[in-house]
Amino acid sequence: MSFGLTFEKLLIIAIIAVFLLGPDRLPYYASQLARLTRSLRDLANGAKDRMREEMGPDFDEVDWKKLDPRQYDPRRIIREALIDDEAAPVITPAAAPIEGAYAQRQRFEREGRPAPFDSEAT
Repeated sequence: MSFGLTFEKLLIIAIIAVFLLGPDRLPYYASQLARLTRSLRDLANGAKDRMREEMGPDFDEVDWKKLDPRQYDPRRIIREALIDDEAAPVITPAAAPIEGAYAQRQRFEREGRPAPFDSEAT
């Protein structure tokens, strides 16, 4: 995970740290940060090793990208649940032809239905 940190942002953080901590305390806090980073990495590796032990050989066969919650798109899931593979293609509003009020009124008259708007006002 990069948390959106680029080299420039890390450099700015380092410069601010130099000014806030001063040259006397900076080496101590840098070593503390390195120790914390190392312990977090060891903790993550330990959890991964424990998962591998508990799951056995199935651990390497799991598609972890498929389980990533960032892949979750409710619109896609609903679309796939509602549309059959053999169904006609869905016309999106962007692909649908634009129909003016006059053409709409004529279509409603052909179908024998009253227009859903006041045709004289439009």
